[in-house]
Amino acid sequence: MSLPPIDFNGLDTAVHGPIRLGVLTALQIDGVLDFTTLRKRLDVADGALGIHLQKLEEAGYVAAHKAFVGRRPRTTYRISPGGRKALNGYLESMQKLIDAVDSAQGKDER
Repeated sequence: MSLPPIDFNGLDTAVHGPIRLGVLTALQIDGVLDFTTLRKRLDVADGALGIHLQKLEEAGYVAAHKAFVGRRPRTTYRISPGGRKALNGYLESMQKLIDAVDSAQGKDER
């Protein structure tokens, strides 16, 4: 019996990491969020979040807006159309993988 290949090569590595996936998911679900809210929502350290946000910006998946609220700097982030497309593509790939695993488990139960 010939099994179809499971293709992990198509996964977007800019989305694949848990923090990056969390950022894109939070922005997709919640809309525009500031750095502090994202940090709390994902329960990560400032430095870790900053590095991943920078990578997502470089990939064109999020856009940052810097402003001052009173005398304090405030950076907000939004998911870009490219980020939305990348997230949806990643989720479709994961769904195919889930379906393949579910199908294989169904065969095992027979």
